[in-house]
Amino acid sequence: MDIKKVLEETTIELLRRASIQLPGDIIKALKRARREETSNIGRQQLGNILKNLQAAKEMSRPICQDTGLITFYVTIGNEFGDPGFLLESLTKATRKATHDIPLRPNAVHPLTRKNSGDNSGTGVPIVSYEIVQGDYVELTVLPKGAGAENMSTLTMLPPSAGIHGIKQFIINTVVTADGKPCPPIILGIGIGGKADLAMTLATRSLLRPLGTHHPQKEVAKLEEELLELVNATGIGPMGLGGKYTALGLNIEYAYCHPASLPVGITMQCWAHRRATARIYRDGQIEYI
Repeated sequence: MDIKKVLEETTIELLRRASIQLPGDIIKALKRARREETSNIGRQQLGNILKNLQAAKEMSRPICQDTGLITFYVTIGNEFGDPGFLLESLTKATRKATHDIPLRPNAVHPLTRKNSGDNSGTGVPIVSYEIVQGDYVELTVLPKGAGAENMSTLTMLPPSAGIHGIKQFIINTVVTADGKPCPPIILGIGIGGKADLAMTLATRSLLRPLGTHHPQKEVAKLEEELLELVNATGIGPMGLGGKYTALGLNIEYAYCHPASLPVGITMQCWAHRRATARIYRDGQIEYI
């Protein structure tokens, strides 16, 4: 058995699934939003989104023309074996998937703006690693489009700002973004750590399914309060007004320095694409 080949083929399949069909929790949330939306034009926009999802599935084509910048979250079991080939395999799979699915080439040099043509280049695809107990590699792909990503932001609040300051910054950011991130959005919030960790936590929070809450009660309460405040803005689907500005809001946190209070916000559009598989040392594959 060639474990490298298994990993590459599984990665291509995950990219295909993520780009063509949304996870069940997102579809469920969109259907609920359409049922409960009080704005006629908002309901119409949500209906168009659901029609788009059905067409993508039937035609086996990406949900959105912006197939995103690709991030992989890799959980490596300590009994899996030498993981040294992972980055090479993920990059090869990304290049092949770009041609075969196809995916839009979205990786450009930040200064020259030259496109690599295959979604790879210095620093991309982005790969985040975590080591756990086990004999498997769990791989999650999270493609993220620029419309929502461009609305992501970070602030370093004074500790005296407290929870009120956190709420104010998040709501102001959502209002400023308005319809640009293609609402209804999913918000990822990272609180604490340092500047880089706050943004990492914000993005990682998007991996948690909608409808779940942070296990710590204080954080879960803040998630619920913020989601209610975001939807009270009335921005609505596609920024055209309505009840559903956001489908969900997830928070992750880390302890921070007494003199700082970092808050990171990453926005995701309604096309919250992600897919996960677990590959065992013996070659068995489990799609999650």
